[in-house]
Amino acid sequence: MTTPMDALPDAVLCLDAERRITEANTAAAELSGFAVADLVGRPIEETLAPRGRDGKPLLDGGWHRSTALPSVTRIPEQEIRIRDAKGGEVRANVTGRYQRDRAGGLTGAVLVVRGSARRAKLAATGIEVVSTVSHELRSPLTSVKGYTSLLLNRWDRLADDQKRMMLEQVHHDADRVTRLVTELLDISRLETGRLVLRRQMVDLREVTATVIEKVGLEYADLDVAVSFADDFPNVYADPDKVEQVLTNLVENAAKYASPKGMVVAGEVGSDGDDRAVVEVDVTDKGDGIPTHDIPRIFTKFFRRAETKPTGSGLGLWISRGLVEAHGGKLVAESQPGSGSTFRFTLPLTAFEDIHG
Repeated sequence: MTTPMDALPDAVLCLDAERRITEANTAAAELSGFAVADLVGRPIEETLAPRGRDGKPLLDGGWHRSTALPSVTRIPEQEIRIRDAKGGEVRANVTGRYQRDRAGGLTGAVLVVRGSARRAKLAATGIEVVSTVSHELRSPLTSVKGYTSLLLNRWDRLADDQKRMMLEQVHHDADRVTRLVTELLDISRLETGRLVLRRQMVDLREVTATVIEKVGLEYADLDVAVSFADDFPNVYADPDKVEQVLTNLVENAAKYASPKGMVVAGEVGSDGDDRAVVEVDVTDKGDGIPTHDIPRIFTKFFRRAETKPTGSGLGLWISRGLVEAHGGKLVAESQPGSGSTFRFTLPLTAFEDIHG
């Protein structure tokens, strides 16, 4: 009997809490060589023996240690090798989501597996990433080269305020290069599941103030109202990644909407599973985003024609990946003509929940 999963082009495997395969579609049978009946009911370690690129078992009698964190539901995409029905090896890429009960307990997972043959068709994307980021690097590097040459050749003839202006611009452009390189590295780490979060207790009010100060160096007329409750809690997160996400959102609002009338607000809420989270909204007073573009703005290289596209088109895609790596969500809401709101959540997770 066929199921809706059989209509999907990628292999889909559903696992229970003990990592036994409870469901598999036709594509999974075609990829592995096993009949669906031979997959269902058996542990995935016993049948497919998934291993990483280094040859080590991915599930060596247990789930990955990150599953101890109830807010972690996403399985980052990574390259794996599985055993086929003939005892050979199949290279593939896997992603998916963990399934949890209302208390956050792990009840299983849904995996989507794509053979590397299909993945190879998308390899050109990597070339596009390099080409796009290289183009973005050219502008700040040209500026740095020009100003440093001028300073070296005409130092004695330049006024102090001119020197200061040039050095401030060099500093700003160096920060821009650093951000672009960080984005390039984050793309690789997000796509291969190797992103490492260096968590610590983070005061989002302080991060917000830092971001506004930095973005204000580029947008002199930046006007942002900040609204956080006095008892707004700190979160256990990677401060650099959170700052990167918030910088992208504030900078995008200033660039594509308006640097004036922006609001950054934080409050405590709950997610769909009634788990406590903090919510941070970045709301602008721009023209809004057309409804048909909302699902596309978080995809790679998407740049709206109406905004005279600039930038790499990677910022929102990376930001969503960084937020999801923390176990949170990043969404957008917009009414054409009434501005847009970008909202991200981070779980209110204690240190002991991860390291206990």
